[in-house]
Amino acid sequence: MTAYEDDRAAVEKLADASGKIRTEIRKAVIGQTEVIDQMLVALFAGGHCLLTGAPGLAKTLLVSSIAEVFSLKFSRIQFTPDLMPTDIVGTEILQETEGGGRALKFVKGPVFANILLADEINRTPPKTQAALLEAMQEKQVTAAGVRYELDRPFFVLATQNPIEMDGTYPLPEAQLDRFMFNIFVDYLSEDEEVEVITKTTANDDYSLETLFSADDVRMFHDIVRKVPVAEDVARFAVRLATLSRPGGKETPDFINSWVSWGAGLRAGQFLVLGGKARALLAGRSHVTKDDICALAEPVLRHRVLLNYRAEADGVSVEDVIKKLLEAIN
Repeated sequence: MTAYEDDRAAVEKLADASGKIRTEIRKAVIGQTEVIDQMLVALFAGGHCLLTGAPGLAKTLLVSSIAEVFSLKFSRIQFTPDLMPTDIVGTEILQETEGGGRALKFVKGPVFANILLADEINRTPPKTQAALLEAMQEKQVTAAGVRYELDRPFFVLATQNPIEMDGTYPLPEAQLDRFMFNIFVDYLSEDEEVEVITKTTANDDYSLETLFSADDVRMFHDIVRKVPVAEDVARFAVRLATLSRPGGKETPDFINSWVSWGAGLRAGQFLVLGGKARALLAGRSHVTKDDICALAEPVLRHRVLLNYRAEADGVSVEDVIKKLLEAIN
């Protein structure tokens, strides 16, 4: 079989299974369709996600369910103010050797997983946040001068609770920029909440079918990057990021009025990369402007910083993004 035939088979495998993936996840998680779709796009694109939502919205269950469907090693860290970097990456301990001597041995921390849930990442000090974000970027950790490669694929989902902000350590903008998506997890509809309560208060056992392996996910990462993107679509993504920056020649007036800092280069990269993954999940082998528009909110939500005027006018970052999409289309 040629390389082209291998790639074509992988594309068909992913397109055929995309519906089944969602079906399996919905055995455990009710509702949150858009959240699931965006997380799958990030997983196949190889990006990390920031989940913002109130407690009790099944964020942990959703992440663990995805890990189970893809047969990936899952690990969870509950971030607290006293958490140290070694609690994440691991530490060296002194052990006795067979000859009766002693030697240092590195004990790997929970970061050595395929899917890592960083629960309430804004509850821990910057030093510990930086240890995780370094692992996200470099795909490795360093202990006592020795580098240790992380497992592949490596997918971080960090949660933030937007309600209680006292005693928290908000992530700096440069670190937020390393997350591909900022996904907002909202409350369910009344019918969905009734279904959740009915299901979780009864003896409703379920088992999730494993559909893929870690090798499959690594293969899909390679296939996603091979998806072609037309120049006008790539230019559309770049223009969307460029027009979010105040002070430009073509920047809309509402951006200059409400935005203090716009999206950087990574925004355009993630819009195109996410568009490729979204196209494959929809059974297409090309990216459209609709793919870019559909991912504008999760990509730009944490990259467009509003100023005091926007707050005074009651304008949210989602309002700005929607208005920006209207202006560019």
